[in-house]
Amino acid sequence: MRIKEKKIKKMQRKSYLQLKPDVKYDSKEVSLFVNYLMEKGEKDTARKIVYKAFDIIKKQTKQEPLDVFKKGLKNASPSVEVKSMRIGGATYQVPCEVKEERGKFLSMNWIIQAARSKKGKSMENKLAEEMIASSNKEGEAIKKKQNIHKMAEANKAFAHFAK
Repeated sequence: MRIKEKKIKKMQRKSYLQLKPDVKYDSKEVSLFVNYLMEKGEKDTARKIVYKAFDIIKKQTKQEPLDVFKKGLKNASPSVEVKSMRIGGATYQVPCEVKEERGKFLSMNWIIQAARSKKGKSMENKLAEEMIASSNKEGEAIKKKQNIHKMAEANKAFAHFAK
């Protein structure tokens, strides 16, 4: 009886997206993006940056900023990545499929890293530019995705090591 209860508990894992949707856009993805952008627990500052970036997107593209944001995330999320596996004393770069949640995490992180690496402008402008670029399949986040896909393609011969 107890064994069955343990198996059921293992199967009923909670998703990590147990956060409340964003107030302005009513989107969990925007709320998650704010959390990833946040530094030193300053969520209000991160939220202001994201909202200002969305306003800039609306002015520049004349489109709904949430649509541009979601399209940019979809374009920047990878479908395959490489993981290092040690097999028989040698380390191989083994291509593995990326789950949807990990793909979102990677694309959000790449967009934020690309915006932070740019110099000379405010964070709102840099973030807006990177989101617009990724929605148009351009920018540093898309380059990062393409590099990962190239590495996975080059190491396709080691795919049989994937578990």
